[in-house]
Amino acid sequence: MLSPSEINENQKKYMIKSWSTQGGYNPKVIVSAKGSYFTDSDGKDYLDFSSQLMCSNLGHSHPDIIEGIKKQTEKLCYVHAGFGTEPVAELSKLVAEITPGDLSKTFFSSSGCEANEAALKAARFYTGGHKIISRYRSYHGGTFGAVAITGDPRRWYTEPMQMPGVIFAPDAYCYRCPFSLKYPECGLQCAEYVDYMIEYEGGAQGKVAAVVTEPIVGSNGIIVPPDGYFKRLREICDKWGVLMIDDEVMAGFGRTGKWFAINHWDVVPDIMTMAKGITGAHIPLGATVLSKKIADHFDENLFCHGHTYVSHPLPCAAGVAAINAYKKHDVIENAAKMGKILGKRLMELKEDHKCVGDVRGKGVFWGVEPVKNRETKEPFARVHQKFQASTINKMLGEAMKKGVYIIHVINTIIVAPPCTTNEEEIEKGCDVLDEVLKIGDKEVK
Repeated sequence: MLSPSEINENQKKYMIKSWSTQGGYNPKVIVSAKGSYFTDSDGKDYLDFSSQLMCSNLGHSHPDIIEGIKKQTEKLCYVHAGFGTEPVAELSKLVAEITPGDLSKTFFSSSGCEANEAALKAARFYTGGHKIISRYRSYHGGTFGAVAITGDPRRWYTEPMQMPGVIFAPDAYCYRCPFSLKYPECGLQCAEYVDYMIEYEGGAQGKVAAVVTEPIVGSNGIIVPPDGYFKRLREICDKWGVLMIDDEVMAGFGRTGKWFAINHWDVVPDIMTMAKGITGAHIPLGATVLSKKIADHFDENLFCHGHTYVSHPLPCAAGVAAINAYKKHDVIENAAKMGKILGKRLMELKEDHKCVGDVRGKGVFWGVEPVKNRETKEPFARVHQKFQASTINKMLGEAMKKGVYIIHVINTIIVAPPCTTNEEEIEKGCDVLDEVLKIGDKEVK
């Protein structure tokens, strides 16, 4: 068994860390985790107030999922997707039952970016179009197709070696409206502009395959669209025969107080992608769910996509256990209930701290956006400074010292505890956030 110092040294010497320069890497060694807490090699416990990467929806080491994985390893760990297995068959049915409308057939992969890669191919195969409309405030994965439809700065580092045909639309970001308008007088210009884009990108000639969105933008700001946005976007897609792809990788599986975030607006996409919460992040799994009309298309047309770990029985068994756990333990209902408490508490912090410009979210999926000036909305970090340290790093570094783990992306603090969280944990996390926001208050102009 490796000692904590050996783990640290081995990772520094032999491992490449993602999204980072490698010099100065000095990882904190984590030895265990349970529920809403994880523990380092010094025995210190941390409240996981961001669910790691907004993925540990069921908390850590959930006994139902551990048992599901254990039982499957004792029977069958792997066969390729050409064979039938019980966990794949069962999970396919469960996913069809919880997704909205006629979303009915699922392609299982290993991650969210792989789920989005499959969605892009399915949309292009089905429509014959090649153009994809995404949004600037977005993240859909790190592989070449998924990062090509990603708006955030991680895309810049792979340009120009990217999938062609991607166009970015303005964001449904009311706090920083790209049109400098106010809702509802704006007439949902952020949606209407997509109609304009499709027409001028050859929508009438079938050149646009799909519009891809996160129903609530995740790591690019926890941006909740105004009511009516997705209804109008659905109408625009139908008008032009363009598919709507709904990326629920981060927002799905109870995170917003419903099975899927799109359910808040009673809109049914043509394709839905998911990962993270489908197994509560206990083991990697991604899924791409097709509506009936698209699934039926591939009865007679080749779905030319796949890889070694498609429909892997082991993660699918974890997915079955996870979905059953969400149901058995009323996890979705708990996320909705705790979300109201969390939202109220964060709004109180906005009132108490002059460095807080905006608070937004649903369920246990909230963003706190610090600013140096509420009138000008000057941020502590701008888009091009994504990989640079800012005052927000100082705030959350102090939170870590106080035993609460919270992450931020650019200029948004992401507050997203597990969907299984309780009121005591929310109060503890918000109390620490209350303390560290004072650091930002000192820099307000």
